[in-house]
Amino acid sequence: MNLSNNAVVLLAAGNSSRMGSPKQLLEYRHGPLIRHAAEVAIASGCARVIVVLGANAAEIRPALAGLPVDIVENPRWQEGMGASINAGIRAAEARGLGGAILMLGDQPLITPEILRNLILEHQCTGQPIVASQYARTVGVPVYFAKEYFPHLLALAPEQGCKGVILKHREDARQINCPEAEADLDTPEDYAQLALSPS
Repeated sequence: MNLSNNAVVLLAAGNSSRMGSPKQLLEYRHGPLIRHAAEVAIASGCARVIVVLGANAAEIRPALAGLPVDIVENPRWQEGMGASINAGIRAAEARGLGGAILMLGDQPLITPEILRNLILEHQCTGQPIVASQYARTVGVPVYFAKEYFPHLLALAPEQGCKGVILKHREDARQINCPEAEADLDTPEDYAQLALSPS
């Protein structure tokens, strides 16, 4: 499996309004949640890890110190997820990469193997989109080959990538990924995670 021409774009620009504090800095396992997510992305073996920060970027940056990641700040983070996808995909495009996995910083059960499997499925099937399927929906983490970068760059700021996946079903594979269902939006989510076996 060739990972050398792909990136992981780790989206972590939100202001965690429902959590009440920057969830990127919540303690998870051995350190901040954002560092855990970045380490998972690095361990996938992809050529580049691009971390998109926005709200509280100055506070969050130190949590990534020493990691081989490219940090991109999205000054338009308040406009929505589409603006952060735009910032991350522009960075991947500028580096001449052949594809990118979009990953969220608040899905702590995602593993390097899950990320690698997205690219493996793409390479085995030739399908330019490989999305995670969970909780009767599809979404991130999701792989897009570079031919779909223009679609992602055309997203309105308030849009996520789910619409691109659903609009181009003929080009999209779906992989069952129950781990993606666990995301941290509220203090209750975080408390539930703490009670779960790691």
